[in-house]
Amino acid sequence: MTKPICQRILLKLSGEALMSQGGGSIDADIVNRLAAEIKALCDINIQVGLVIGGGNIMRGSERAAQGMDRVSSDHMGMLATVINALAMQDALEKHGQPVRVMSALKINQVCEDYIQRRAIRHLEKGRVVIFAAGTGNPFFTTDSAASLRAIEIRADLMIKATKVKGVYSADPEKVKDAVFYPQLTYNEALDQRLNVMDTTALVLCRDNHMAMRVMNIFEQGAVMRLMLGEDIGSLIQ
Repeated sequence: MTKPICQRILLKLSGEALMSQGGGSIDADIVNRLAAEIKALCDINIQVGLVIGGGNIMRGSERAAQGMDRVSSDHMGMLATVINALAMQDALEKHGQPVRVMSALKINQVCEDYIQRRAIRHLEKGRVVIFAAGTGNPFFTTDSAASLRAIEIRADLMIKATKVKGVYSADPEKVKDAVFYPQLTYNEALDQRLNVMDTTALVLCRDNHMAMRVMNIFEQGAVMRLMLGEDIGSLIQ
């Protein structure tokens, strides 16, 4: 079998990726499919860290825009990511994959505290590590948390999972002639305001030389094909 191109990755999923088409916050079939794909990566000795957003349950910035205190609303959003992390943990364990949820907020009855060295040790032992509660601080997105954790665990690659092929000059679902970028630099993404991730997340990756691949998570088996060398999505570095 072809040797994987990465030994350790950080996979960033949006909370919306877990939603059912009918609007339910967590679709068990979708979570199960994603868990099966992650398990397959672990089976070929790829170490997987995972950050899941909470937008399917609660998005702090939206509540703040409606008048809620931003700190309180962001804390609610962090708790939403813990719910998603626990759902994914359960699905992975049902596939026989060891997993740990590590939270940036102290919730010791349901998950571990995030400690960088312990997280790396879990990965080295073949456990999936799900990083929950963002950075633990308000005003920072889960994209920023994903960039931070990818750097901290010294991942070979961060994968930003989306619902489109990769990075475009505009939203391809709204602009028919949007240009697809197979490869670009972080400075290009920032200068052109391509909305790949928020500015903080992009700058973190740029300044710490963390390569990122943006790809469609709904294309079944795409992450595995990427890990086996296929050129999928958009590469930013």
